[in-house]
Amino acid sequence: MKYSAPRGTHDILPDETPLWQEIEKKCHKVFCLYNYKEIRTPIFEATELFTRSIGSTTDIVKKEMYTFPDRKGRSLTLRPEETAPVVRACLENNLISADNLTKLYYIGPMFRYERPQAGRQRQFHQAGVEAFGSSDPALDAEVIQLGVKLFEALGLKELEVDINSVGCKKCQPVYREAIKKYFKENIKHMCEDCKQRFEQNPLRILDCKELPCRKYIEKAPASVDSLCGECKNHFEQVVGWLGSLGVRYRINDRLIRGLDYYTKTAFEIVSKQLGAQNAVCGGGRYDNLVEELEGKSIPAVGFAVGLERVVEIMNNEKLIMKNECKISLYIATIGEDAKKIGFDLITKARENGISAEMDYMGKSLKAQMKAADRMKADCVYIIGDDEIKKKAGILKDMRTAEQREVPFDELISQNSCGSDCSCGCE
Repeated sequence: MKYSAPRGTHDILPDETPLWQEIEKKCHKVFCLYNYKEIRTPIFEATELFTRSIGSTTDIVKKEMYTFPDRKGRSLTLRPEETAPVVRACLENNLISADNLTKLYYIGPMFRYERPQAGRQRQFHQAGVEAFGSSDPALDAEVIQLGVKLFEALGLKELEVDINSVGCKKCQPVYREAIKKYFKENIKHMCEDCKQRFEQNPLRILDCKELPCRKYIEKAPASVDSLCGECKNHFEQVVGWLGSLGVRYRINDRLIRGLDYYTKTAFEIVSKQLGAQNAVCGGGRYDNLVEELEGKSIPAVGFAVGLERVVEIMNNEKLIMKNECKISLYIATIGEDAKKIGFDLITKARENGISAEMDYMGKSLKAQMKAADRMKADCVYIIGDDEIKKKAGILKDMRTAEQREVPFDELISQNSCGSDCSCGCE
């Protein structure tokens, strides 16, 4: 039997990890610039946490969650998204309150059972931010700007901010009735999922990506036309702040996002390179979620970035990252006595912060030199019988092919590889 990665999962191989590391490094840096602190939660939670927060009529809960009983029969679910776990962790550990602004970010794997395709896997990775404690529209704008700045730092282009307001508990019922009235005549022409959504939660119809349904969705009533005075004012201020920040945006009055907990601001950052499933970042405000999960009434706003989609765009734009895990010093040895000396020297090199490698396969000197060349080592230090007698090896600069004799006890203590060596020896 041949083993392979489960359907919808992907091995991130050594040639790919420099790009992932660069994305994660930029996330850490940009999030910290905006004063967000990292939080890490378990990859599985009580199932009820997600059914209660995401919404029982959403596709995520109905079709996509990996849910299983533990040995005591408790229902657990691999996290399909991270906002609810962050809220749970904050409530459990008293991290948030109504009179303080708490800014958190996360990076990690999520799990959804859906049809695998480019940029969408069953185990996928997200980075995101959550800000708790303020209902200020300026914070919404700052969060959106943060997403834009992250993509700018990664060198991504051809991105667009789509923004909408989905209202609050006061105006959402009005919009829901308008949507139900509109789709009543058209629902018979739409997909089976939309027919179920019509009965359970008509707003979910707007999230359908099926082409036959889109032509009806595009003519549906706009949520901004049903906003109450408070939500309308909030939305006008958000777009006003975006303008003052110089963030270009487009009002997409059919945008609702795929989760039930959103209130007021909803937004996506979309790429022209990804086709129909084109969102690389999505988020918004969720002022009721903390209270719904048995906390106090604390407003919140945040977003999540799909890292697989970011990788896809960066590969399309040929934004190749240099692998920083390179060898500076390769020690080539001939014979067991030379190997013992080389082993001692390679240990000292690593203790001094110099990345180093040697042969453990019993290869010839010629094969060892080829191995060092494949590794793109800066220098090779050669030890054989003659070098043992002299207590000095031959140091070859692989960039210039220059060679010189360097005593064993001076290899690490001096800048033995030359003045412009990158191996770190001083």
